[in-house]
Amino acid sequence: MRFARIDQSPVARWWWTVDRWSLAALCILMGFGIVMCLAASPAVAERIGYDGGHFIRRYLGLLPFTIALMWFVSLQTPRTVRSIAFIVFAVGLALLALTLVVGAEIKGARRWINLPLLSLQPSEFVKPCFAVVTAWLIAEQKLKRGFPGNLIAGVLLLLIVAMLIAQPDIGMAAVVVTVWVAQFYMAGLRLYWVILVGLAGAGALASAYTFVPHVRVRVDHFLNPAAGDSYQVNRSLEAFVNGGLWGRGPGEGTIKYVLPDAHADFVFAVAGEEFGLVVCLIVIGLFAFIVMRGFSRLTQEGSLFVLLSATGLLVQFGLQAVINMASTLHMMPTKGMTLPFLSYGGSSMLALGLGMGMMLALTRRRLAGSAL
Repeated sequence: MRFARIDQSPVARWWWTVDRWSLAALCILMGFGIVMCLAASPAVAERIGYDGGHFIRRYLGLLPFTIALMWFVSLQTPRTVRSIAFIVFAVGLALLALTLVVGAEIKGARRWINLPLLSLQPSEFVKPCFAVVTAWLIAEQKLKRGFPGNLIAGVLLLLIVAMLIAQPDIGMAAVVVTVWVAQFYMAGLRLYWVILVGLAGAGALASAYTFVPHVRVRVDHFLNPAAGDSYQVNRSLEAFVNGGLWGRGPGEGTIKYVLPDAHADFVFAVAGEEFGLVVCLIVIGLFAFIVMRGFSRLTQEGSLFVLLSATGLLVQFGLQAVINMASTLHMMPTKGMTLPFLSYGGSSMLALGLGMGMMLALTRRRLAGSAL
């Protein structure tokens, strides 16, 4: 793309102000996601009765919409990003409540609403938008004395977490809470509040272990793999052993034929077997680069709203990647969370496009402190 610096069209201004390094890293992840979908999904599709290209067609069909959504949102000003986040958050929150009534039950959880062309998971869209909404509420309380922004943010957090636990989706609830705490910490949360929040989080995890059966089962299996069914984790570790340093080669892996979620939650294991340790480290480096590059763009940011919004989106993106890869490597209890842009998942992909589009928009170069 070539634009003159004096060109004042929206696309030209976007090109000269957007972080092209982060944009390139995201595009590389999407390209590798195509490769992984081609490698992992045919075996899964055939095993559950679909033709081999079922998931590939759906992935490639959604990818252009994801790219277009990310690009369109990245063109916007912080003020417009805030408006988009509020609208999507309001709709997503209503749909999140609706899942408890009419949601499709899969593996004992009601997280999806079946639509003609897509099974929609509203929590995926609530997650990035809530980070932007929380950032605005915190910033408004700092700017306007008497505005109860922190209180509203706390009430919304409790509402979202309650609905996620009711589904149940403990992992998603933990991510939302972690991002919320990170934003308050960046805004100047006092140390004693950090300690209190940490103790509350520990209590919540203990309660989840005590009262939510599937959480207790997963934690017990993590601490003592011999105590129960650890089939997926064992096959995942076997895939990394088989792959070694350079991998067996594209399409040459065998674990994907017996690993139930090879195209989704355990796609990183397929990458380890077919492309080896070196490529896996490159993928980890890309995730780390996007997060660190985003934070480096915020070092001179004068708008508290922009700083907190981008912080929430970056922490969320990095944390989701860490949780997926750590559970695949048996470094934490398994959690059904996608690897950003690499795992198959329509709602996840579109929500990630929205979230990364907002991140690119917020980290564009502007006049100091400008929120326009």
